[in-house]
Amino acid sequence: MANVFAVHSVGTSIATFLRNTYPTEIGGRAMPACDFELVSAGQLASDSEERNRITLFLYRLTVNEHSRQSGHLRASDGRPAPLGLDLHYLMSAWAMTAQDEQVSLAWALRQLHEFPVLDASSLTPDAGWASDEVIQIVPAELATEDVMRIWDALTPSYRLSVSYVARLVRIDPDSDDGQFRPVVSGRFAFGREAS
Repeated sequence: MANVFAVHSVGTSIATFLRNTYPTEIGGRAMPACDFELVSAGQLASDSEERNRITLFLYRLTVNEHSRQSGHLRASDGRPAPLGLDLHYLMSAWAMTAQDEQVSLAWALRQLHEFPVLDASSLTPDAGWASDEVIQIVPAELATEDVMRIWDALTPSYRLSVSYVARLVRIDPDSDDGQFRPVVSGRFAFGREAS
């Protein structure tokens, strides 16, 4: 299990994986130049540079439904169970032509279809991943209305997008503070009230 840098690590790892495996040509035909970036809402609003790219935008974090019930449980050493998160991404294509947009996005979709699992060897080390840890990247069904709400809340106009969920990201509790919550004390005085 990882530390609090795990959320950022997953997005960075997906973008790096796509960037490093993007080919220059397929079947003798040249692929459009394309970059892959993890972006924030602020970056989407302020970046007006026109270039071919695929962005990965984390639009929602949810507590994993299967690990949610174990949140109140404690491990055998008294520590709380890890926090299990699902990361909801919107992958969007930004390009100068329809062909560049559609070809690069179709390639990214196929790549995540063929390699839907990130293991410790492909995750950035800053999160302190365990050697047996894996993150699954699965397509997510997002209603058209929900997609439009996301794009209405963002400054740039709509771009061709696909949604994915990266699950299960487990974040360890801090171990530096001891095993239990700090004790809160109070002073009480007993006596008779004067009438």
